[in-house]
Amino acid sequence: MKNKDFAYHLTKFFTIYLPSQRNLSKGTISTYRDVFKLLLLFMNDEKRIKPQKITLDNLHYESITEFIEWLKNERNCSPKTCNQRLAAIKSFCNYLQFEEPERAYQCKQILAIRYKKAPETELKYLTVDGIKKILEQPDVTTRNGRRDLVILSIMYDTGARVQEIADLRLKNLRLIAPATVSITGKGGKTRIVPMLSKTEKIITQYINDFHLQEQGENTPLFQNRNNEKLTRYGISYILNKYVEMARGEAPELIPDKISPHSFRHSKAMHLLQANVNMVYIRDLLGHSSITTTEIYARADSTQKREALEKADPFKDRPSMPQWKDDEGLMEWLKSLV
Repeated sequence: MKNKDFAYHLTKFFTIYLPSQRNLSKGTISTYRDVFKLLLLFMNDEKRIKPQKITLDNLHYESITEFIEWLKNERNCSPKTCNQRLAAIKSFCNYLQFEEPERAYQCKQILAIRYKKAPETELKYLTVDGIKKILEQPDVTTRNGRRDLVILSIMYDTGARVQEIADLRLKNLRLIAPATVSITGKGGKTRIVPMLSKTEKIITQYINDFHLQEQGENTPLFQNRNNEKLTRYGISYILNKYVEMARGEAPELIPDKISPHSFRHSKAMHLLQANVNMVYIRDLLGHSSITTTEIYARADSTQKREALEKADPFKDRPSMPQWKDDEGLMEWLKSLV
């Protein structure tokens, strides 16, 4: 069992601990899986330890620290990505210290590895006009164009994550007033999100045009040309196509590097600017804590400026005189000598 202890616990970690005890989504588990694939690659290439020979003794402070540095230097991973990889390994250590109490100190050392300092990423969001310009791009005279308009509309309307959009099925929709959509997010948590009446109308038309009712309530809401469920990458591809089209027409409205998550950020910012209660925004986005939602308030320079202007005690402060020409300015400067 000596050479199988790592394989045994890794299997249990992925098949029982993460899905059952942590209740993590398939997407998150897949991300964790990729981390351990990289760890096995590192052990094989850098430590000359074949995957089948790895034991728990090989996982210690020094080897994990070297692994993180390898990710940074050899694979050009950003600090944020390195931290995500480290978080997956720390999760394994949290599991292991209860399964193997005698390894508590070994796990504690790994858990003490500090995350790399990562620069705060700028929130990428669009103005209302920017969203409108993108929504104008799909050609609704075509089958795919009508589908794509529904994808973009529901993505913005609900502020859902791209995987949450990909996972939607016909049964998740309630298309009688008030229209809602049931979204399952991180940790398997479900939230009910209201939809605007205009979005409800185009979804109803889309369902009728594509005869989705005939396929049963469990059919994926968004499908590719092979009638298979659209993946998150497929949805990203669709969005990027229309982003580029919109940028060609109005580059001043479309920032660089717009992603499906930018639609989520945009919805949150627009609600915030409309003075919607922060608690409602939290519930709409499916955040576990309002602290996460507060990043939008910190990023909203428009509201910051308005708040500062309202708090200005010197609203009637005198204006600086305007210099009529450079000569007058020069004479004034000379007078100061």
